[in-house]
Amino acid sequence: MRYAGIIKNDIASAPGVCVSFFTQGCPFHCKNCHNPETWDYDGGYKFTNNTLNEIIEALQANGVKRNLCIVGGEPLCEQNIPVVFKVIKTIKSVLPNVKINIWTGYTYECLHARQSEDKRLAWILNNTDYLIDGRYV
Repeated sequence: MRYAGIIKNDIASAPGVCVSFFTQGCPFHCKNCHNPETWDYDGGYKFTNNTLNEIIEALQANGVKRNLCIVGGEPLCEQNIPVVFKVIKTIKSVLPNVKINIWTGYTYECLHARQSEDKRLAWILNNTDYLIDGRYV
């Protein structure tokens, strides 16, 4: 599994201070995309347990309440479901009050239809506080 990067004190992706986790790989390639370097599924960095620990530490740093934004690339494409599932499942078990925001190019209707095929996707959707859906325009 690969990821593109982490911003530990992001104030642009959602209300308040967030940790933003950028997935690697995207099937959409939207015109004027902010992160075209995340399109390649083989780019970025290898996701390890150290990466997960870095996210957890960032969410708790300096006593500032942070939420988690999962962005891309495309977090909810088939290739990224395993890493997104692992991140959210771990965060919810360690820090249950952290709000989860996911930015995806898929529509909610498309994701809803796919969740019967992948129980991890269903779990992700049920444990996401804010889903921002649809292609970047």
